[in-house]
Amino acid sequence: MDTSLSGRDLLSLGDLTSEELALILDTAVVQKRQWAQGVRETPLAGKAIALIFQKPSMRTRVSFEVGCVRLGAHPVVMSGPDGAFSRGETVFDTTKVLERFCDAIVIRTFAQATVEEMAAVADVPVVNALTDDHHPCQGLADLLTIREHFGALSSLKIAYVGDGNNMANTYLLGGALSGMEVAIATPLGYHPSEAVVEQARAIASGTGARICVTHDVDEAVADANVVITDTWASMGQEEEHSERVRAFAPYCVDESLMSKAAKDAAFMHCLPAHRGEEVVDAVIDSPSSLVFDEAENRLHAQKALLTLLLA
Repeated sequence: MDTSLSGRDLLSLGDLTSEELALILDTAVVQKRQWAQGVRETPLAGKAIALIFQKPSMRTRVSFEVGCVRLGAHPVVMSGPDGAFSRGETVFDTTKVLERFCDAIVIRTFAQATVEEMAAVADVPVVNALTDDHHPCQGLADLLTIREHFGALSSLKIAYVGDGNNMANTYLLGGALSGMEVAIATPLGYHPSEAVVEQARAIASGTGARICVTHDVDEAVADANVVITDTWASMGQEEEHSERVRAFAPYCVDESLMSKAAKDAAFMHCLPAHRGEEVVDAVIDSPSSLVFDEAENRLHAQKALLTLLLA
């Protein structure tokens, strides 16, 4: 099977096959080890990568900028008043200009439709660095972290509790591709995309994965190897904060909830964390927490992705 990713886009993890996902993780493992050993290869020397940020960013921006530099590419960062689309230019016009200058476009924005339109127009790879619906680069980093910690993916159960947002969608697809058991627990009215759930179940039918979407947090966490959560009010939802805190209170990851998972269960959070809301200090600061390994692996997973897309 051809697993070349050269010239491809990554708009969601559903764009990948299981073999392609494994290739990205394998490449990340090799590059991470080589960097630690002092190997300084620059496979993207001479290339330029456009980095568009329509949403605030720290981890995504730094990891992509540093990743570009380490690969030998030049990152062209566009954000704020000087950013792409800031003067009302269309997605089509912006994309057609950027592809004349740059070898790939990475975009962190709001609507999934924006990255889909950009990918349809661009003759260079387009990478979704976060939309309201998907966060595939975070998903790659998280799967890399889980594989590093446990040594495998397919035999594990991951439980995501909280908002049925872009991270829930990403874990559904990434877990299904990896043959994992995926349990998603959300309050009523905050469930993940039905279309994504169906897509994950279709993938799972071929990989042996198991998909569970429930409102019962105890059912989701039972015997899970990894417990994951995310902020209850994402960017743009600040006005709903009080309402969301009331709805999500039973989904807080505390010591009691972690005790219902497997004995050696790990905790993960893509950050920033709102301590005392979706997770308590005793969990996120515990030895079972992988949050900083997870944050570091954004760099390694994205370096691998860019290397393969621009090969």
